[in-house]
Amino acid sequence: MNAALLAVFGAGIGLGIAVVLTVLIPARPLLADAIAAPHREIAPPRAKPDSLIQQIGAPARGALIALGLPRASVQADLRALDRPIDRHLAKQAGLALIGLLAGPVYTVALAAIGVRIPTVVLVGGTAMLTATGYLLPSRMAHGEANKLREQIRYATSALLDLASVMLAAGAGQEEAFTAAAAAAGTGPGHDRLRTALAAARTTRTPVWDEIAALGRRTGVPELTELAATSLLAGTEGAKIRDTLATKAASLRARLLAAAEAKAASATERMGLPTVLLMTGFLLFVCYPALAQVMKSL
Repeated sequence: MNAALLAVFGAGIGLGIAVVLTVLIPARPLLADAIAAPHREIAPPRAKPDSLIQQIGAPARGALIALGLPRASVQADLRALDRPIDRHLAKQAGLALIGLLAGPVYTVALAAIGVRIPTVVLVGGTAMLTATGYLLPSRMAHGEANKLREQIRYATSALLDLASVMLAAGAGQEEAFTAAAAAAGTGPGHDRLRTALAAARTTRTPVWDEIAALGRRTGVPELTELAATSLLAGTEGAKIRDTLATKAASLRARLLAAAEAKAASATERMGLPTVLLMTGFLLFVCYPALAQVMKSL
């Protein structure tokens, strides 16, 4: 067992030293690569690591990309958050490597004070830490992307309400949306809509094209549906104001139903700690009687 632990410690420490040396002392390029460099196509620059964790995991991001990572769902979340894939992969690799080295380092620290950890516990704990470090950035990005999409839906509902009122007052479509975006509110969702409307105004493109592009980029299908419906209404001569008011009402009802479902789920989760507390209390009260009965038998 001691030999197995020493082998694991040696491999972990050697891997950590190799990664640190790779980050601090990068390898020199080959002569053939240096000669062929001026004749190659210029590749887009990679995002520079902005933290120590990303610097540690930067050498491994090429291997992760070669494996087809990240998944399509993770790429959609990163695209919604406007985050580079390189930085995300570097963060995943860095946290996974830290988790891989944490187990052996912790075991060595305990061994120094005379505490021995079984090999099975060491291997299982190291694997769990490595998997957690790798999956944590994707889970956090998914949560942030879902929160951003919800904020965009709320911002869209407020924007449509104000725009329909301004259209009823006689304002033009571009003027109504610009004024509504300026007065709708603050937050990431409103900022994304303002950016899309500003891009439409600057590039002289239709408003609905930019809104549809924003919906595809952030993964909010309500925006693409709104753009298609409003474009069709404008093409066929229907009243755009009534269309916007209808879409705002349906989106508001959908958001209200989602909020009620979330509140009901939170209420059910709040009841679980109470049940566990009462179960523990009953066990604490009944244990002396049960122990006395078992002893009498």
